[in-house]
Amino acid sequence: MTTRRNFLKTTGIAAAALPLMNEKLFASSLYEKKTGLALYTVRDAMEKNPAETLKSIAALGFSWLEAASYSNRQFYGMKPGEFRRMVNDNGMSLISSHNAINSDNEDVIIEDAAEAGLTYLILPSLPHELCSSVDGFKKAAEYFNKVGEKCSKNGLKFGFHNHQIEFKELEDVVPYDILLKTTEPGLVVFELDIAWITAAGKNPLAYFRDYQGRFEAWHFKDLSTEKQDATIGEGTIDFVPLWAKAQEAGMRYWFIEQDNCRTHTPLESISLSRNYLLNKVV
Repeated sequence: MTTRRNFLKTTGIAAAALPLMNEKLFASSLYEKKTGLALYTVRDAMEKNPAETLKSIAALGFSWLEAASYSNRQFYGMKPGEFRRMVNDNGMSLISSHNAINSDNEDVIIEDAAEAGLTYLILPSLPHELCSSVDGFKKAAEYFNKVGEKCSKNGLKFGFHNHQIEFKELEDVVPYDILLKTTEPGLVVFELDIAWITAAGKNPLAYFRDYQGRFEAWHFKDLSTEKQDATIGEGTIDFVPLWAKAQEAGMRYWFIEQDNCRTHTPLESISLSRNYLLNKVV
C-alpha cells in the first residue's frame, strides 16, 4: 500500500504537511489569514466544472480544502493524484476528505487518501443501525480505533464529523461522549461541526474543556433562529469565544461549510462567511 509518508518523500512536500498548530504560529497574522472550505458547500458547481470552481475558490482567498466527492477511486472524476495537483496548481492544499469508510472498503480508501496527500480521512456520519443504541456507538468507537490505527500506519489521521443525532441521549448517556471517551486520542480526532452541536443544545466550550486536544478540525457554520445552517455572520452563533479556545480544543484546520445556501449563491455565501471570520473573529 502506498503510504502518505512515502508519498510526501517522493513529492518533496513533507515540510508543507507538518502540523500547522503551535503557539507562536497560532498567534501570527499568517496563520489567522488562512481559511479552509468544505467543498460540499459548492458541490453542484464542483460536479459540473471542478477546474473552474477551484479557480473561483482560490480567487476568494481560500487556503485549505476538504473534499466531499469520492467514488470509484476518484475525487470529482479524477484520480487522487490528479485532483491533488489541480488543487495545488490553484495555490491551495487538500487537507481532508469525507469518505464513507467501512471495513469492506477501508484499504482502498486509505490508499487513495495517501495518494491524494491527505492529512485527515473523515467519516461524515454513522450508519443508522449504529445510531440507535449505546451498543451501536460502542461498536463505532471500537471501529474508529481500529481504522485509526491503520490510518496512522499510512501517515493519515482518522476523524469523525458530528451532526445532531450524536448528542441525543440514549439510556441517559450522550452518545458523542461515548465516542470521545472510548477512542484513543492518538488514533482518532474529531471534526466538530459548530452549528450542529449548537443546534443539539450542547456548548462547544464545555467539550473543549473536558476533551482538550481532541478537536483538530472544525466546520465553521452559522445557525439561524430556525436552527437551519446560515451564512456566517447572518446567524446566531458567537464565534469569538470559540476561537479564543481553539488551542485548548486542539484545532489545527478549520473549514467554512454551509449545507444549504438559501439567501446567497454558494460562492457568495463562502465569500461573505470568510470575510466575516477574518474581520470579526480571528
